[in-house]
Amino acid sequence: MLYRYLPVLLLLIITGASPMRAAVVSLEADGTALYISAEQELEEIVISGESYPLQWNGGRAAWPLAPDDSALHLIKYGDHKTLVRYSMRRNDTTRTSTIPLWKSLLPPLIAIGLALLLKEVVFSLFIGVWSGAMIMTGVSLREPGTFISSFFDVIGDYIIRSLNDSGHLSVIVFSLLIGGMVAIISKNGGMAGVVLRLSKYARSARSTQFITWLLGISIFFDDYANTLIVGNTMRAVTDKYRISREKLAYIVDSTAAPVASIAFVTTWIGAELTYIKDGVSSIDADIGMTTYAIFINSLRFSFYPILALIFILLLVWMRRDFGPMHRAEIRSRTRGQVKSDQQVQDDEGDMEDLSPVTGAPLRARYAVIPVLTVVLVTILGLIYTGFQNSGPATMSIGEIWSGLDDGGSFLKKIGTLIGNSDSYQALLWSSLSGLVVAALMSIAGKIMSLKDVIHHMTTGFKTMLPAIIILTLAWTLAITTEELHTADYLAALAAKALHPIALPAVIFVLAAFISFSTGSSWSTMAILYPIAIPASWAICEAAGYDATESLPILLHVISTVLAASVLGDHCSPISDTTILSSLASDCNHLDHVKTQLPYALTVGLVSIVLGTLATALGGSWLVCILLIFSGVGALYLIVRYVGKEVPE
Repeated sequence: MLYRYLPVLLLLIITGASPMRAAVVSLEADGTALYISAEQELEEIVISGESYPLQWNGGRAAWPLAPDDSALHLIKYGDHKTLVRYSMRRNDTTRTSTIPLWKSLLPPLIAIGLALLLKEVVFSLFIGVWSGAMIMTGVSLREPGTFISSFFDVIGDYIIRSLNDSGHLSVIVFSLLIGGMVAIISKNGGMAGVVLRLSKYARSARSTQFITWLLGISIFFDDYANTLIVGNTMRAVTDKYRISREKLAYIVDSTAAPVASIAFVTTWIGAELTYIKDGVSSIDADIGMTTYAIFINSLRFSFYPILALIFILLLVWMRRDFGPMHRAEIRSRTRGQVKSDQQVQDDEGDMEDLSPVTGAPLRARYAVIPVLTVVLVTILGLIYTGFQNSGPATMSIGEIWSGLDDGGSFLKKIGTLIGNSDSYQALLWSSLSGLVVAALMSIAGKIMSLKDVIHHMTTGFKTMLPAIIILTLAWTLAITTEELHTADYLAALAAKALHPIALPAVIFVLAAFISFSTGSSWSTMAILYPIAIPASWAICEAAGYDATESLPILLHVISTVLAASVLGDHCSPISDTTILSSLASDCNHLDHVKTQLPYALTVGLVSIVLGTLATALGGSWLVCILLIFSGVGALYLIVRYVGKEVPE
């Protein structure tokens, strides 16, 4: 079996010294002094986004920054970019290294490739992070100590930094509290009661999948809350009708982010509007629309999120699947085994018994009320923190409300309010409230004692630990890709001369690949919007387009970055929402990725074709609506002729 680990050794060697072409610009040390050397002497250089003049002497120029003990910088020299690193040694000398940007692709590709090859996510993510640490440390075969120092940097620097983030800690605590609540409402008979109640409506595999989809689009305000609530709530119901965990995870994952990305009132809207506003402000033209209006008008090009939601309905209605998902569904329906063989083996010996305690009344309210508490407190928390962040404490609620969106419509004000909210704070409040309500109801109903409630709550915490480990490593890998400027490198590859009609398709592929590589749709939007928005306008101007012709392409690019980010997120095994979907559905993570990937790519391919046609045909609302209908028709034909029937 050792041959399976040979790629690990090869990839680790690649991250070290590499016989690739030397960088156009490099950093050299002379004692404690640092110097820039380059193939051509230019007047200035851009270091980490700031321009600095250079004074050349003998083919090199002094490093314009005050040296730190250790630093990593992205430098731009003419049309070239590279990373340079320097560190001070104890003997008052400086060690430097030049890192070509192509190496920034290695950490995510190593993590993803090893995960698919070895079918083990934690090890693969750790190796991916370690490879990034080695690249940034500048490992050398001549200095074996650099391998050891980079290894310890994974835990001592990168993992600690990923946890030293309030947003990440909020997601961990939120997940733990939800896990504790789910364990309590399972032991008190509430979840079993939900199954009995939903059985009146979910009378078959098809109707059960439809109800799961309906719940997925109903909890539209946040993708994390959507994933954890729907997956945990519907798991027992889908098990009853022999629906595979892979199919449940797919429905959960493919409703959460798509609906949250295009709904008017979500926790995404604030970040989206900020990115769009900053990108549009760099354009030397008057768009003639507010930021919210730009977002609304761009939704007509959101082919992927819309078609992803409709594609689920087609699969459910036609009772067909294809690829690995069809095999998973046949296994579940014919053998009654909702989990894969691998997951069944992995679960042996460590499965927690969450069946109701002896004598527990199977009443749905013991689960419904805590879940509704989570939903209600989340909404109230978003509104409360939205008001807090929309004006000074001296202003009344009425004054803040009247000033939102410059007196715009009710919907715009709500969108702005939610956009200004602290979603992490709201989710923490809601999960804690749901846990407390579940515990109090169990004790007041004399179903469990306080001691039993605490015991089962900690059992619920334990069930979340594997996903939290994967999430932490995925966030850590995101830190390495951010420091290595992976997205900048990929964006630069597509910054060449493009025809305006082909621009949205190229941006779509680029955004999807960045999201796939980094595992984060939010970071993809944060990186690409400032680049894609002004670049698309400049490309249109260079092609001779006037403002009227350029605006639809700009709107299309804005929508494309968002849509493709969601697509890449769906395909990536290192995505946090994909990991949470596997967790909430109790599905093997790689099984979820493997079965969802063909479906996401199918919808993505149709979306690219429709997007290109929309640009060529002018991109009006009528054109886009007609194209969406044609896209639904194309997906219907794919399901009809590629898919295979799954028995009830």
